[in-house]
Amino acid sequence: MSSSETAILDRLIPPEPTGLPPEAARYLLTLDFAPADLDRMNELAGKAQAGTLTPEESSELDSYRHVGHLLALMQSKARQSLKVAGSSGSH
Repeated sequence: MSSSETAILDRLIPPEPTGLPPEAARYLLTLDFAPADLDRMNELAGKAQAGTLTPEESSELDSYRHVGHLLALMQSKARQSLKVAGSSGSH
């Protein structure tokens, strides 16, 4: 699944400066989960380790994981775009 999402993002947002404007890349790097969401993820992770998740909670935890993974991939692409933009500006 991870390589599939990575491949899709590689096609969607190429690491060239024209692929993701620096302002957009910097904005993506500011995104993070709200404290309440972080608390909920920790609660669900604890229940998962204890083996006490309900099916609904398991689905909720999967949703958090998927969104977190997508955010991490998008932020990686943002860092790549900023790095490429910085190196192209020095030529």
